Amino acid sequence: MFTVMAIKIEPRVKKAPEVQEILTKYGCIIHTRIGLHEATKDSCANSGLVLLNLLTDEKEEIKNLHEELDSMEGVTAKILEM
Repeated sequence: MFTVMAIKIEPRVKKAPEVQEILTKYGCIIHTRIGLHEATKDSCANSGLVLLNLLTDEKEEIKNLHEELDSMEGVTAKILEM
């Protein structure tokens, strides 16, 4: 089974440092992390997406991570289990 969390951050530049603190706090359950945002030579998007592959046996920690992120204004977190 895979547990993936998608995190949308907007405004990215303002909220990213706080999101980073939370991700660091739960770093031991994050197997893989991918950060995406649209960037060109002339501009950088104000929204971003972070994808996490989480350790599936850490249900309580995943729940806590989700709740912390999703409670932030400008941050939306969704979990997908497959």
